[in-house]
Amino acid sequence: MKLKEYTQGRWPKSLGIIPARYASTRFPGKPLAMLCGKPVIQHVWNRVAGCVDDLYVATDDERIRQAVEAFGGKAVMTSPNHRSGTDRLREAAHIIGGNYDVIVNIQGDEPFIEPSQIRAALQCFADDESTQIATLVTTFKAEEGFQAMQNPNTAKVVVDEQMHALYFSRSVIPYMRGVEPEQWLSKHTYYRHIGLYAYRPAVLDEVTQLPPSPLEIAESLEQLRWLQAGYIIKVAVTEHGNNIGIDTPEDLERANSILQAREQLA
Repeated sequence: MKLKEYTQGRWPKSLGIIPARYASTRFPGKPLAMLCGKPVIQHVWNRVAGCVDDLYVATDDERIRQAVEAFGGKAVMTSPNHRSGTDRLREAAHIIGGNYDVIVNIQGDEPFIEPSQIRAALQCFADDESTQIATLVTTFKAEEGFQAMQNPNTAKVVVDEQMHALYFSRSVIPYMRGVEPEQWLSKHTYYRHIGLYAYRPAVLDEVTQLPPSPLEIAESLEQLRWLQAGYIIKVAVTEHGNNIGIDTPEDLERANSILQAREQLA
Protein backbone atom coordinates (compact mmCIF):
# COMPACT_ATOMS: atom_id res chain seq x y z
CA MET A 1 0.00 0.00 0.00
CA LYS A 2 1.47 3.35 -1.01
CA LEU A 3 1.19 6.20 1.45
CA LYS A 4 -0.90 8.37 -0.86
CA GLU A 5 -3.46 5.59 -1.23
CA TYR A 6 -3.98 5.39 2.52
CA THR A 7 -6.04 8.55 3.01
CA GLN A 8 -8.98 10.33 1.50
CA GLY A 9 -7.58 13.73 2.52
CA ARG A 10 -4.24 15.38 1.86
CA TRP A 11 -1.53 13.13 3.17
CA PRO A 12 0.92 15.11 5.35
CA LYS A 13 4.56 15.37 4.37
CA SER A 14 6.32 13.59 7.21
CA LEU A 15 9.73 13.52 8.83
CA GLY A 16 10.51 10.51 10.98
CA ILE A 17 13.18 10.89 13.67
CA ILE A 18 14.53 8.03 15.77
CA PRO A 19 16.22 9.35 18.94
CA ALA A 20 19.03 6.98 19.94
CA ARG A 21 21.31 7.41 22.95
CA TYR A 22 24.30 5.21 23.70
CA ALA A 23 24.10 5.70 27.47
CA SER A 24 21.48 3.62 29.26
CA THR A 25 21.35 2.62 32.90
CA ARG A 26 19.94 -0.85 32.23
CA PHE A 27 21.52 -1.56 28.83
CA PRO A 28 24.38 0.71 27.69
CA GLY A 29 24.85 0.74 23.92
CA LYS A 30 21.54 -0.97 23.16
CA PRO A 31 21.01 0.77 19.75
CA LEU A 32 24.13 -1.08 18.58
CA ALA A 33 23.32 -4.41 20.24
CA MET A 34 23.24 -7.16 17.63
CA LEU A 35 19.85 -8.67 16.90
CA CYS A 36 20.00 -11.57 14.42
CA GLY A 37 23.13 -10.13 12.86
CA LYS A 38 22.05 -6.48 12.65
CA PRO A 39 22.11 -3.60 15.15
CA VAL A 40 18.78 -2.97 16.90
CA ILE A 41 18.65 0.52 15.37
CA GLN A 42 18.87 -0.98 11.88
CA HIS A 43 15.85 -3.20 12.53
CA VAL A 44 13.84 -0.14 13.58
CA TRP A 45 15.01 1.78 10.51
CA ASN A 46 14.07 -1.03 8.14
CA ARG A 47 10.60 -1.33 9.66
CA VAL A 48 9.64 2.33 9.27
CA ALA A 49 11.69 3.66 6.34
CA GLY A 50 8.82 3.25 3.87
CA CYS A 51 6.23 4.91 6.12
CA VAL A 52 7.57 8.48 6.17
CA ASP A 53 8.83 10.86 3.51
CA ASP A 54 12.22 11.26 5.19
CA LEU A 55 13.93 9.47 8.07
CA TYR A 56 16.87 10.26 10.36
CA VAL A 57 18.44 8.88 13.52
CA ALA A 58 19.16 11.57 16.13
CA THR A 59 22.04 10.58 18.37
CA ASP A 60 24.65 12.01 20.73
CA ASP A 61 27.22 9.28 20.03
CA GLU A 62 29.62 9.02 17.11
CA ARG A 63 29.52 5.21 17.19
CA ILE A 64 25.78 5.21 16.53
CA ARG A 65 26.15 7.76 13.73
CA GLN A 66 28.79 5.62 12.03
CA ALA A 67 26.70 2.46 12.38
CA VAL A 68 23.63 4.14 10.89
CA GLU A 69 25.55 5.51 7.92
CA ALA A 70 27.22 2.10 7.43
CA PHE A 71 23.84 0.46 6.70
CA GLY A 72 22.77 3.35 4.45
CA GLY A 73 20.76 5.38 6.93
CA LYS A 74 20.97 9.08 7.78
CA ALA A 75 21.92 10.48 11.16
CA VAL A 76 22.31 13.85 12.86
CA MET A 77 24.40 14.59 15.94
CA THR A 78 22.57 16.23 18.84
CA SER A 79 23.47 17.46 22.31
CA PRO A 80 24.17 14.87 25.04
CA ASN A 81 22.43 17.08 27.60
CA HIS A 82 18.77 16.70 26.63
CA ARG A 83 16.30 15.88 29.40
CA SER A 84 14.06 13.81 27.14
CA GLY A 85 13.74 12.26 23.71
CA THR A 86 11.27 15.02 22.83
CA ASP A 87 13.96 17.67 23.36
CA ARG A 88 16.38 15.67 21.18
CA LEU A 89 13.64 15.40 18.55
CA ARG A 90 13.23 19.17 18.42
CA GLU A 91 16.95 19.84 18.04
CA ALA A 92 17.24 17.22 15.29
CA ALA A 93 14.26 18.69 13.43
CA HIS A 94 15.89 22.11 13.44
CA ILE A 95 19.20 20.69 12.19
CA ILE A 96 17.48 18.77 9.39
CA GLY A 97 15.26 21.67 8.36
CA GLY A 98 12.86 21.23 5.45
CA ASN A 99 9.18 21.94 5.05
CA TYR A 100 7.35 19.10 6.81
CA ASP A 101 3.74 18.94 7.96
CA VAL A 102 4.36 16.35 10.69
CA ILE A 103 7.34 15.13 12.71
CA VAL A 104 7.10 11.58 14.04
CA ASN A 105 9.02 10.48 17.13
CA ILE A 106 9.92 6.80 16.64
CA GLN A 107 11.31 4.78 19.54
CA GLY A 108 14.78 3.45 18.71
CA ASP A 109 14.46 0.37 20.90
CA GLU A 110 11.36 -1.20 19.29
CA PRO A 111 12.53 -3.44 16.44
CA PHE A 112 9.04 -4.91 16.03
CA ILE A 113 7.21 -1.63 15.46
CA GLU A 114 4.45 -2.07 12.90
CA PRO A 115 4.38 0.21 9.82
CA SER A 116 0.60 0.46 10.28
CA GLN A 117 1.21 2.24 13.58
CA ILE A 118 3.10 5.03 11.84
CA ARG A 119 0.37 5.31 9.22
CA ALA A 120 -2.33 5.44 11.89
CA ALA A 121 -0.62 8.39 13.58
CA LEU A 122 -0.24 10.23 10.26
CA GLN A 123 -3.87 9.50 9.42
CA CYS A 124 -4.88 11.70 12.38
CA PHE A 125 -3.42 14.70 10.56
CA ALA A 126 -4.85 13.72 7.17
CA ASP A 127 -8.34 13.38 8.63
CA ASP A 128 -8.29 16.54 10.75
CA GLU A 129 -6.16 19.57 9.94
CA SER A 130 -6.67 20.86 13.49
CA THR A 131 -4.72 17.92 14.97
CA GLN A 132 -1.75 19.25 16.96
CA ILE A 133 -0.33 16.04 18.42
CA ALA A 134 -1.21 12.42 17.60
CA THR A 135 -0.57 9.26 19.57
CA LEU A 136 -1.76 5.65 19.65
CA VAL A 137 -3.75 3.38 21.92
CA THR A 138 -4.86 -0.22 21.90
CA THR A 139 -7.70 -1.83 23.80
CA PHE A 140 -7.26 -4.00 26.84
CA LYS A 141 -8.64 -7.46 26.11
CA ALA A 142 -10.96 -9.31 28.48
CA GLU A 143 -8.59 -12.27 28.63
CA GLU A 144 -5.87 -10.01 30.06
CA GLY A 145 -7.92 -9.51 33.19
CA PHE A 146 -8.11 -6.62 35.62
CA GLN A 147 -4.57 -7.19 36.87
CA ALA A 148 -3.12 -6.11 33.52
CA MET A 149 -4.82 -2.75 33.85
CA GLN A 150 -3.52 -2.31 37.40
CA ASN A 151 0.11 -2.30 36.21
CA PRO A 152 1.36 1.27 36.92
CA ASN A 153 4.01 0.92 34.20
CA THR A 154 1.20 0.86 31.63
CA ALA A 155 -0.43 4.23 31.00
CA LYS A 156 -4.20 4.27 30.52
CA VAL A 157 -6.11 6.82 28.43
CA VAL A 158 -9.66 8.16 28.37
CA VAL A 159 -10.92 9.94 25.24
CA ASP A 160 -13.82 12.10 24.12
CA GLU A 161 -16.23 11.40 21.25
CA GLN A 162 -13.76 12.84 18.73
CA MET A 163 -10.98 10.55 20.02
CA HIS A 164 -9.14 13.40 21.70
CA ALA A 165 -7.30 12.43 24.87
CA LEU A 166 -8.98 13.65 28.04
CA TYR A 167 -6.44 12.23 30.48
CA PHE A 168 -3.56 9.76 30.82
CA SER A 169 -2.96 7.92 34.06
CA ARG A 170 -1.01 5.10 35.64
CA SER A 171 -4.20 4.30 37.57
CA VAL A 172 -7.15 2.44 36.05
CA ILE A 173 -9.49 5.02 34.49
CA PRO A 174 -12.42 5.36 34.45
CA TYR A 175 -13.47 3.91 37.81
CA MET A 176 -16.70 1.93 37.45
CA ARG A 177 -18.80 2.56 40.51
CA GLY A 178 -21.00 -0.30 41.66
CA VAL A 179 -19.34 -2.83 39.34
CA GLU A 180 -16.96 -5.56 40.48
CA PRO A 181 -13.45 -4.93 39.04
CA GLU A 182 -13.47 -8.36 37.37
CA GLN A 183 -16.38 -7.16 35.21
CA TRP A 184 -14.98 -3.79 34.18
CA LEU A 185 -13.47 -4.99 30.89
CA SER A 186 -16.81 -6.48 29.84
CA LYS A 187 -18.70 -3.26 30.65
CA HIS A 188 -16.40 -0.60 29.18
CA THR A 189 -13.64 -0.16 26.56
CA TYR A 190 -10.34 0.55 28.30
CA TYR A 191 -7.40 1.94 26.35
CA ARG A 192 -3.70 1.23 26.83
CA HIS A 193 -1.38 4.03 25.66
CA ILE A 194 1.37 3.32 23.14
CA GLY A 195 4.19 5.84 23.35
CA LEU A 196 4.46 6.88 19.72
CA TYR A 197 3.93 10.60 19.05
CA ALA A 198 3.61 12.81 15.99
CA TYR A 199 3.61 16.62 16.10
CA ARG A 200 3.03 19.66 13.99
CA PRO A 201 6.50 21.28 13.82
CA ALA A 202 5.36 24.51 15.50
CA VAL A 203 3.66 22.53 18.27
CA LEU A 204 6.83 20.50 18.88
CA ASP A 205 8.73 23.78 19.33
CA GLU A 206 6.12 25.01 21.79
CA VAL A 207 5.72 21.93 23.98
CA THR A 208 9.47 21.54 24.49
CA GLN A 209 9.54 25.03 26.00
CA LEU A 210 6.88 24.24 28.61
CA PRO A 211 7.92 23.75 32.25
CA PRO A 212 6.93 20.49 33.97
CA SER A 213 3.31 20.65 35.10
CA PRO A 214 1.80 19.46 38.41
CA LEU A 215 -0.03 16.59 36.72
CA GLU A 216 3.11 15.48 34.88
CA ILE A 217 5.09 15.51 38.11
CA ALA A 218 2.36 13.57 39.93
CA GLU A 219 2.05 10.79 37.34
CA SER A 220 5.51 11.04 35.72
CA LEU A 221 3.88 11.21 32.27
CA GLU A 222 5.24 13.92 29.95
CA GLN A 223 2.07 14.07 27.83
CA LEU A 224 0.13 15.44 30.81
CA ARG A 225 2.25 18.61 30.54
CA TRP A 226 0.83 19.16 27.06
CA LEU A 227 -2.75 18.40 28.06
CA GLN A 228 -2.57 20.66 31.07
CA ALA A 229 -1.28 23.46 28.81
CA GLY A 230 -4.34 23.05 26.57
CA TYR A 231 -2.91 21.16 23.60
CA ILE A 232 -5.17 18.72 21.75
CA ILE A 233 -3.87 15.16 21.46
CA LYS A 234 -5.63 13.09 18.82
CA VAL A 235 -5.73 9.35 19.50
CA ALA A 236 -5.73 6.55 16.94
CA VAL A 237 -6.53 2.93 17.80
CA THR A 238 -4.18 0.21 16.60
CA GLU A 239 -4.55 -3.54 16.84
CA HIS A 240 -0.80 -3.89 17.33
CA GLY A 241 -0.37 -2.96 20.94
CA ASN A 242 2.36 -5.16 22.29
CA ASN A 243 5.57 -3.98 20.64
CA ILE A 244 8.59 -5.59 22.26
CA GLY A 245 11.02 -2.94 23.46
CA ILE A 246 14.69 -3.64 24.10
CA ASP A 247 15.34 -2.32 27.60
CA THR A 248 17.59 -5.07 28.99
CA PRO A 249 19.92 -7.81 27.69
CA GLU A 250 17.15 -10.26 28.56
CA ASP A 251 14.79 -8.40 26.21
CA LEU A 252 17.40 -8.74 23.47
CA GLU A 253 17.56 -12.51 23.98
CA ARG A 254 13.79 -12.75 23.77
CA ALA A 255 13.73 -10.65 20.59
CA ASN A 256 16.41 -12.87 19.06
CA SER A 257 14.30 -15.95 19.77
CA ILE A 258 11.21 -14.35 18.20
CA LEU A 259 13.05 -13.29 15.04
CA GLN A 260 14.68 -16.69 14.66
CA ALA A 261 11.29 -18.37 14.98
CA ARG A 262 9.82 -16.07 12.34
CA GLU A 263 12.68 -16.79 9.96
CA GLN A 264 12.11 -20.54 10.35
CA LEU A 265 8.42 -20.13 9.49
CA ALA A 266 9.13 -17.90 6.46
